[in-house]
Amino acid sequence: MSVNPGHEALVELALNLRWSWHRSSDELWGKLNPELWELTQNPWAVLQTVSQKRLAEICADPAFVRRVDELLREKREAMQKPTWFQSAHSGSPLGLVAYFSMEYMLSEALPIYSGGLGNVAGDQLKAASDLGVPVAAIGLLYQQGYFRQEIDSSGCQRALYPYNDPSQLPVTPLRQPDGEWLRIPLIMPGFKLWLRCWKVEVGRANLYLLDSNDLANPPAFRGVTSELYGGDAELRLKQELILGIGGWRLLRALGLRPEICHLNEGHAAFATLERARSYMTDNNVRFDVALAATRAGNLFTTHTAVEAGFDRFAPELVAKYLTKFSDELGIGLEQLLAMGRENPSNASEPFNMAYLAVRGSGAVNGVSRLHGVVSRRLFSGLFPRWPEREVPVAHVTNGIHTGTWESPETDALWERACGPDRSVGDPVKIAAQLRALPDADLWQLRTSASKGLIEYTRRRLARERASEGAPPEDVALAERIFNFDTLTLGFARRFATYKRPNLLLRDPERLARILTNREHPVQLVIAGKAHPADLAGQAMIREWHSFLKRHDVQSHVAFLADYDMLLSQQLVQGVDMWINTPRRPWEASGTSGMKILANGGMNLSELDGWWAEAYSPEVGWAIGDGKEHGDDPNVDAAEAEALYALLEGQVIPKFYQRDAQGIPTQWIAMMRESMARLTPVFSANRVVREYTEKHYLPGAAAYCSRAAERGKAAAELVQWRRSVSEHWQDIRFGQVQVETHDGQHVFEVQVYLDDMNADAAHVELYADSLQGDEPVRQVMQRGHELLGSQGGYAYSASVPATRPASDYTARVVPFGTGAFVPLEANQILWQR
Repeated sequence: MSVNPGHEALVELALNLRWSWHRSSDELWGKLNPELWELTQNPWAVLQTVSQKRLAEICADPAFVRRVDELLREKREAMQKPTWFQSAHSGSPLGLVAYFSMEYMLSEALPIYSGGLGNVAGDQLKAASDLGVPVAAIGLLYQQGYFRQEIDSSGCQRALYPYNDPSQLPVTPLRQPDGEWLRIPLIMPGFKLWLRCWKVEVGRANLYLLDSNDLANPPAFRGVTSELYGGDAELRLKQELILGIGGWRLLRALGLRPEICHLNEGHAAFATLERARSYMTDNNVRFDVALAATRAGNLFTTHTAVEAGFDRFAPELVAKYLTKFSDELGIGLEQLLAMGRENPSNASEPFNMAYLAVRGSGAVNGVSRLHGVVSRRLFSGLFPRWPEREVPVAHVTNGIHTGTWESPETDALWERACGPDRSVGDPVKIAAQLRALPDADLWQLRTSASKGLIEYTRRRLARERASEGAPPEDVALAERIFNFDTLTLGFARRFATYKRPNLLLRDPERLARILTNREHPVQLVIAGKAHPADLAGQAMIREWHSFLKRHDVQSHVAFLADYDMLLSQQLVQGVDMWINTPRRPWEASGTSGMKILANGGMNLSELDGWWAEAYSPEVGWAIGDGKEHGDDPNVDAAEAEALYALLEGQVIPKFYQRDAQGIPTQWIAMMRESMARLTPVFSANRVVREYTEKHYLPGAAAYCSRAAERGKAAAELVQWRRSVSEHWQDIRFGQVQVETHDGQHVFEVQVYLDDMNADAAHVELYADSLQGDEPVRQVMQRGHELLGSQGGYAYSASVPATRPASDYTARVVPFGTGAFVPLEANQILWQR
């Protein structure tokens, strides 16, 4: 049977998810099957479903074939085009980043995501492709993925689990050179688990996926990778073993040797152990040397803002699945368990995956400035006696992949203002170019986007009501819900109590008055899922559903079921205002509000996550006082009042105050400033560049240094740590003298190191920060050896006498060349 050349070109286009943010090929798939394309936005499903007759007909059209050829040429040229990474960091030691994540939100064509974590992973993978940063991503191919939501006529959520048929997904089996399907073995208690391997092309990057649905596996284990965030703790542990250990073994089977292993949350922390085991095998060294060598190239990004959010496993469950693996590491089960405990000697403490990730990494970061502060508090128990500010957790604030979330009209406007390469351009120049756009152009963008969302909402809501058996009059009402040129608010989040999705509903009568104001009406689109086990979240959905039944607000509020990526794209492109109301500081970052920036939407949010560092009165509105209040109901009441007051007193008047041309000039001024100032900053391209320069490049250099010569530097580091640990309890302070003259405090401190090498520690002068600035940390100079002492020295330092000498305290901290302190040595001794 002959193969149509046009079909081969379409296959190449459909199997690379570059189409999900370069939308020029959309017209092709729409021509093949308009209805299926509109519903799925999945080119591969369209191509697999279309009849051979229809395919032959359309591939006989010269215009269609020319367009396919153009797109294929454009894609191939783009893949070869020089990139930011090649020009900025040629010759660097970074050859490959292995990026591990439990979920990826790349396209609705590949539904292996739940929400924010997958959003971050997918957007960063796309940005890495745009920038040419070499990344190979690892994840799981779920047979069902996260649940799909249905809301019945009484407002109750129903969880559905449709099957993800691999033949309808843009994935291809990984093959060995002889053509056999690549399968990775993983030892489980009593048997061998086989993991099938798949590849997804994401522009220049590849995403490799593992699944357990192999015929050779016992029936109970074929479904291990069936459901995302479902099942019990044992199922979660098995999934995380597959992701971390199986994922690293997949990289090895492909011949890939990444310098950097980036853990997107602690789910994949077992990769740090498997990476060390591989290094042990390759270089015939002990586990402690292998871990010291490899951890320099491991980066752990935590997204968790509350301690209860960390994955924990009972020691006996870990023992069931990891006893043999710990023997392979040569450390025994108890030492492995200690790596996942705050108190390593507490045999009853659960095994914490985040603690394992910290102890296996050379760098740790949160996902916003505020989340960095919160994370330092959460991990402070691993670094006893260290000031919380010095707990080794930095931050890289999240951003979104602009091309994925902006509408075609938005893309055209930005390109007209800033040129085609704005995503990698100078943010200052981009902001100036955007600010030069006329008010009329910006308002045209918003009116067009709002109209598109209203039309989409009408179609989707009518379809939902018809499918649930609603009366014809209710379906007809859905078909004409909302009005054009009316302020449209959006709220779409996971329905969980800490996100406070019902804060806007705290005073239903007041909300109804706001929505139905005759002069200045408002309309509201809501979406969101509650976890199937979260009864409180599901109750909040029912509260909204009850409100929607009110006759006076029926035409002003819509709850759209099954919040997925396609719905999210429609919302962030079309709403005028995005509302977000989490309890501070439980929103680690939040990305939904970032998605509206390029599209000209405005934010009204709690001062939490990214908005705590993005907000100013020129770019949006905020509620909250920037402090933490727990779940105090009085604070909820006060912030609900503030939310209503802002809507009534500022947001709505500004939207409806128009000039002679019908343009809300004050609103447009804020919209322009929000777009210009915030869009370049809160983009995934900025995030990936920041990760590359702050973490990937230094980490790769450190790893290469430690791993060279069979881990010679790593072995020396292990010996240094052992010496520090053995002698630390013998260190003590002697006399402290302070003199003040010529505007300086001059300190001299006696320290007795006994048998420890004097170069293995630093004596520092420390003072707490003032008014939020950095604390003073000044290394003191080692002077003469104290007469008659063993390892006693006089240390001195001078500091400006701008604050009392009593503010300063001497301390001793470990110091080793190239060592990560306190990640690798958390000892500290304070002058009493």
